[in-house]
Amino acid sequence: MTTDWAAPLIASALFAFLSPGMLLQMPGRDRPVDFLNMKTSFASIFVHTVLYCLLLILFLVVLSVHLYV
Repeated sequence: MTTDWAAPLIASALFAFLSPGMLLQMPGRDRPVDFLNMKTSFASIFVHTVLYCLLLILFLVVLSVHLYV
């Protein structure tokens, strides 16, 4: 029996990389984009949430990515 691991792997990778302040923060406090500042704001949380949802829909629904192990 094969299992499709694409959804959990893509979702966890996007969650890790799109956490506000982890790699980048949009919008930043002083600039439009801040890198590795480990701070966050409500606007940044909202922007990262929208990006996370759009990228997740792109990979799982539009592109229909599958990884069978």
